[in-house]
Amino acid sequence: MPELPETETIARDLDAMVCGAVIVGVEVRKADVLREADASGFAAALHGLTIAHVWRRAKLIVLDMRPTAAVATAPPATEPPWRVVVQPRFTGGMVVDDGSLSEADRAYVAVTLHLHDGRAVHYRDVRRLGTVALMSPERFTKYSTALGAEPLDPRLGDAEFSGLVRGSRQAIKVFLMDQKRLAGVGNIYANEALWLAGIDPSREARTLSEQESGTLREQLCAVLTASIAARGTSFRDYRDARGERGSFVEQLAAYGRAGEPCRACGRRLVGTHAIDGRSTVFCSHCQR
Repeated sequence: MPELPETETIARDLDAMVCGAVIVGVEVRKADVLREADASGFAAALHGLTIAHVWRRAKLIVLDMRPTAAVATAPPATEPPWRVVVQPRFTGGMVVDDGSLSEADRAYVAVTLHLHDGRAVHYRDVRRLGTVALMSPERFTKYSTALGAEPLDPRLGDAEFSGLVRGSRQAIKVFLMDQKRLAGVGNIYANEALWLAGIDPSREARTLSEQESGTLREQLCAVLTASIAARGTSFRDYRDARGERGSFVEQLAAYGRAGEPCRACGRRLVGTHAIDGRSTVFCSHCQR
């Protein structure tokens, strides 16, 4: 479930909490979440490295490493020896543990990075559908290049967004969730943005006018930004890096509200799985 706002929240938290920490041990409890390395290779590659920076790309949490002997003020162009690329998918997440994490929460830990100050960074995943990959900078660049544009990137203006939208025959909701076209948007925020923009989620993307696509981009950015400010949406499993829930669920106008009154017109919201096999909630009166 973690989408752009949730992974952005976790990445920001981790960057503030563990940047500069040295990895003194790696524990792999569930090796099936690993990609591009086995358990021993993953542990050996990271042991003794320093976490230099944590950031987000699409729905990924990216941990840049640097040799511990490197000067902290090294030029930004210096490539990390490795990147740990975490894709939480439905029930995954990362949490910093100072020793107070409950035993119940530790039951779902798949990978742990032990830090020099006694803390640990856990990758937790209830269903273990997410992945933890070890990538070289070159490998990550190739991987990242296959992903779409970032919706909050200032370089993605109305004209650029409209060009992407109007070049697609997909249903507009499917387009918003296509990670090769637009990176980071999932079911929750596609539902919300389309409701806010007054656009039927089943409409073919190319039928949107320039004005409609501009409105959609504006509302998509607005809802993503608002959710980041609320530290994401917690329905079931999502927790931030401190183990706390996000509060944006209180602001949802469409997702999860099928059968409830539309907050704009009062008519009942429609729920369907017909568009993309996912839960789609919309107002048949307000969204055209």
